[in-house]
Amino acid sequence: MNWRSFDAVALETAYNPQKTVENHTSYQTHRNARSVECRRDMESHLDVSYGPGELHAVDIFPAGERSPVHLFFHGGYWRTQDKANFAFLAGTLVPQGVTTVIVNYDLCPVVTLDDVVESARSALAWTHHNIADYGGDPRRISISGNSAGAHLCAMLLATRWSERDVPAEVIRGAVMFSGIFDPEPARWIPVNEEIGLTPETAARNNALNLEPLVDCPTWIGAGGLEPWLWLEQTYEYSQHLRRYGRDPEVHILPGHQHFSIMDEMLEPDRPIARAVLDRCR
Repeated sequence: MNWRSFDAVALETAYNPQKTVENHTSYQTHRNARSVECRRDMESHLDVSYGPGELHAVDIFPAGERSPVHLFFHGGYWRTQDKANFAFLAGTLVPQGVTTVIVNYDLCPVVTLDDVVESARSALAWTHHNIADYGGDPRRISISGNSAGAHLCAMLLATRWSERDVPAEVIRGAVMFSGIFDPEPARWIPVNEEIGLTPETAARNNALNLEPLVDCPTWIGAGGLEPWLWLEQTYEYSQHLRRYGRDPEVHILPGHQHFSIMDEMLEPDRPIARAVLDRCR
């Protein structure tokens, strides 16, 4: 389906998840409450700096010595959201023995999408070099992200880590859901007033055009109620990986839209949480 033939209304419906879900903010209320509890009650190291940017900080929830490490990158179309709203992930993963790192990164339009991606790379590199100080095993790092965070994960898989003093195999597994892997469509809808994409930045950060240099077990998914063109990005990225000889798992979760799918990380036996834990082994 060629999105370029869509009129403005159809394009906005296809690529702005907020336009397809009524009262979309209500879907994170219960998760936010659980995140407050996790930040209050769990052992943690909050707002640990990983770089010079104003938002270059991670929240670390340790799970014990030599434990596997999982980094999560939040969504928000590269221009909103905060790691504090995703601490509930630690409540799921830490009891399973996984040190959990929730990442903040520089946001548009204060910075460009190039800078956002560089923030994500810096967070992973910092984690590799420093997580042992918090009990984590730098040889067992996995990543996940939703929406724009899934795009950042894809960009991390396309990074030549050996040029950054990081082992090429630094990422042991990746889980990406409800992702937008090609930023170009967002350039044509009103949200770009906040993102500030140009043709050049969209092209440079199109994960569908970049070789996946990291070869690791990969899980890609989306909600069955998401707009078809949003779902299509999941299929296109999975096909992209297959062209390079990869074998990603691809899952569509019935009954979920863009804002409810995060509930599948609330308990360890739910599909996305299971996928993450499988890649932490």
